[in-house]
Amino acid sequence: MTVPNMTRFMTKGWRCSTRWLLPALFLLSLMAVLMASAFVPTVAQYPRQEIRGVWMTTNDTDILRDHAKLQDAVGQLARLNFNTIYPVVWNAGYAMYPSTVVQQAGIQSFVYRGIQGQDILADLIAQGHARGMLIVPWFEFGFMAPPTSELATKYANWLTQKQDGTKTSMSAAGEVVWLNPFRPEVQQFISSLVLEIVTRYDADGIQFDDHMSLPNEFGYDSYTISLYQKETGKTPPADPKDPDWVRWRANKITAFMVQLHNAVKAVKPQAIFSISPNYYDFAYRFHLQDWLAWVRQNAVDELIVQVYRPNLQSFLEQITRSEIREARQKIPTGIGILTGLRNNPVAMSMIQAQTQSARAQGLGICFFYYESLWDYAPEPPEQRQAGFQSLFPYQAVRSTRL
Repeated sequence: MTVPNMTRFMTKGWRCSTRWLLPALFLLSLMAVLMASAFVPTVAQYPRQEIRGVWMTTNDTDILRDHAKLQDAVGQLARLNFNTIYPVVWNAGYAMYPSTVVQQAGIQSFVYRGIQGQDILADLIAQGHARGMLIVPWFEFGFMAPPTSELATKYANWLTQKQDGTKTSMSAAGEVVWLNPFRPEVQQFISSLVLEIVTRYDADGIQFDDHMSLPNEFGYDSYTISLYQKETGKTPPADPKDPDWVRWRANKITAFMVQLHNAVKAVKPQAIFSISPNYYDFAYRFHLQDWLAWVRQNAVDELIVQVYRPNLQSFLEQITRSEIREARQKIPTGIGILTGLRNNPVAMSMIQAQTQSARAQGLGICFFYYESLWDYAPEPPEQRQAGFQSLFPYQAVRSTRL
């Protein structure tokens, strides 16, 4: 082949290839732009249902009861791109809102309101919604109550007991008694409280934590013994950890939670039915709380597992457990992270490390609790707030349409 012939071949080939090269180059350029834009931080970069929450406890009462303080608090959380607040509404046997249910039961001698006379829960919901935040009231004490509360003293027959007849146990809240979750009267009372909140307020859901359970030592009251004998033909074993005895009681609590979930959905289908238990093995074996069964039976819309650990290694061991991975495939799932207690401050560096580790697993975050976000902390408030801003520099929009 001569050089001129080669030249003609190359020229002809070039002309032919340009017909396809230019469109190909255009497509490559367009893909490059789209790929580059994917790394530009925007609201859409984050999952729509990513949980960025904080619990408001009774320690935050001064803020909750003061309209101006609450307005500042909600505004600050919104500026730091939080998207969910879980305010306490049931604590120590009392409703933290003006409840008709507890007044009719004769167990509340006062009406809980703000210092300006406002309904605290309604005020928080209005302020949160105005800033695009979800408000999910938190049913903190569940079946638990102080032994001196009006609930415990007026309805003593609602309480369950240990095998030795004692009715109290020690908890983080001090000495407590436990309502018997197997009694119809108790189930009706709890259900009425929950439905009152869901129907009366424009709340986005309801949340139950590790106290919607029963320590495994309990269940030796006459009512529960009789029910167990009737259904199994056996007497409850002396060992409270007996597998069959644990399973029977856990199944009863599961059945109630499924029933409660269905009741909530019947009156407010879009309401988020949220739970925040301890890690599964502990929750089931020691508190008869088979929350994985609740998830599998589609009785849970949101899961936040409490993982309050002082170091990163033990934290990582818990957030990578199989049951959390399973739940994450079905529903919005998050991790509860301790931001400090009055006598146990937590460094911002640890909070950031745990938050980043959870998010790397595709998990949301909920902090315990509001006051310790930047108070009772080893760093000044401005530094703490800057730390949270660095964690959540952009919005993550949530919706009740799951």
